[in-house]
Amino acid sequence: MSTDDVLAEVGARLRRIRKEREVTLATLSEATGISVSTLSRLESGLRKPSLELLLPIAQAHQVPLDELVGAPPVGDPRVRSEPIVRGGRTHWPLTRQPGGLQAFKVLEPQRKQDPDPRTHEGYEWLYVLSGRLRLVLGEHDVVLSAGEAAEFDTRVPHWFGSTGEGPVEFLSLFGPQGERMHVRARPRRK
Repeated sequence: MSTDDVLAEVGARLRRIRKEREVTLATLSEATGISVSTLSRLESGLRKPSLELLLPIAQAHQVPLDELVGAPPVGDPRVRSEPIVRGGRTHWPLTRQPGGLQAFKVLEPQRKQDPDPRTHEGYEWLYVLSGRLRLVLGEHDVVLSAGEAAEFDTRVPHWFGSTGEGPVEFLSLFGPQGERMHVRARPRRK
């Protein structure tokens, strides 16, 4: 449905909502500050609806703007992506938009590897769904089990992978450095 089609149906919808509430054009005019003639032309389709006119009407009827304009339903929200295999690891992208925060479901096969910590700009969050994930972060060498999470600045040398005891399935959220949460402390008063 085109924008013009959606706008063409607004008048009839405005009239139906007003009649259902048993409100006269004069009463609606008083509540919105829009003249009776303008409201009548909106309902008959002789005046094109604008945000400036629809917002006060939505407020007067106490309905969302979407209800007045009959906004088309949002498309299918499911993310359908093909798995990506990199270095033996399978990644399923869980976000569609390039750039910004990226989410992946990752399956790391059972294998024994020597950690090779790397650094890069960004911030990462890991959540283990099943199995055990080995995380080497700076001087720390920890094992995360199902239900455990970790978050870290990726400028710290890091590596993560299977413990070698079995496969591990986890969620990974990665964002540019500017998208991490910043905690700011106030300076001490002297």
